[in-house]
Amino acid sequence: MSSSASSSRYALILAGGSGQRFWPVSRDSLPKQLLKLFGDKTLLEMTVERLDGLVPKENILILTNHQQEAAVRAILTDLPPENIIAEPEKRDTAPAIALGVGLVVSRNPTATMMVLPADHLIKDQAAFQQVLTQAMQAAETGGSLVTVGIKPTWPCPSYGYVERGRRSALPGLEQAGVYEVVRFREKPNPELAEFFLSQGSFVWNAGMFVWTIPAIFSEFSRHCPVLADFVSEMRNSRDLPATISKQFAKLPKLSIDYALMEKASRVLNVEATFDWDDVGNWTSVGAYLQKDGNGNQHNCALSQYESGHNIVFSQTQQHIALLGVTDLIVVQSPDALLIATRSHAESIKKLMDQLPKELT
Repeated sequence: MSSSASSSRYALILAGGSGQRFWPVSRDSLPKQLLKLFGDKTLLEMTVERLDGLVPKENILILTNHQQEAAVRAILTDLPPENIIAEPEKRDTAPAIALGVGLVVSRNPTATMMVLPADHLIKDQAAFQQVLTQAMQAAETGGSLVTVGIKPTWPCPSYGYVERGRRSALPGLEQAGVYEVVRFREKPNPELAEFFLSQGSFVWNAGMFVWTIPAIFSEFSRHCPVLADFVSEMRNSRDLPATISKQFAKLPKLSIDYALMEKASRVLNVEATFDWDDVGNWTSVGAYLQKDGNGNQHNCALSQYESGHNIVFSQTQQHIALLGVTDLIVVQSPDALLIATRSHAESIKKLMDQLPKELT
């Protein structure tokens, strides 16, 4: 990639969200992407590092919220301070992405832009960059909005799906896994998810998008003019922070899929060839921890007797012992301890209303 081509490419990393699924390690001010669940780096740091050589560091924008802004700045000290932006308030993904589009427009109105979640685990950087390069080429060649699809490994009912049609014949991308998108499908019930998997033409919607600024602005203008007006106002603003502060809270709370992707005139999908995990709960984390002969997954010193298939994660130096227990999640932070059955991994956020405010 030439330096001139690289300089016109931007990445918006969405780094907001709540800290409920990984309590007690996570808190409202410390959500999943700011945790060190897989070693000595946070998921946010890993997301930024994954872009090394693909997008110039000065073109990486981080969108977070006021509650998490200080922690994000403390982690990403090598990014320009002005590249870390806190939303005035939470408005869902369509306004958040429109804000990112406006920020890019104010720098380069003909740029190519990718949108990435901050909290996914992807280890194969080379394959990731190859797929995103193909997505950028598809966006720049065809003027399309491009999504990245994950090949399903099981009929998951908690992901959105993308139904693909024929392979795209864009010049230079004939051999790449680029497909026309037939339609987006909301999170299905288990039976419908089974059907999607059996068809072979459905992929998981990873929430990764690539487009040129002219293409996304054109689609905003056609399908969600209030967002197009916001982008235009940002482009023409002499005081960008003031414009964002005044106008952002007025935008409708809409997801980008509902506001735009389901309606856009031309959407393509590039199939991911890299490993991918959205790390949805503690059982997902357990898969990456060391494992003993009884199936206990742990990141700390552990003794056990007649105990198996437990997940143990500790942020302290205390030794943990298990006696006669199975299928538990045990998570220890400096100020709290969680003990739950593995079957309740998805329900941990229901605890939040029962906890003292200082622990949320």
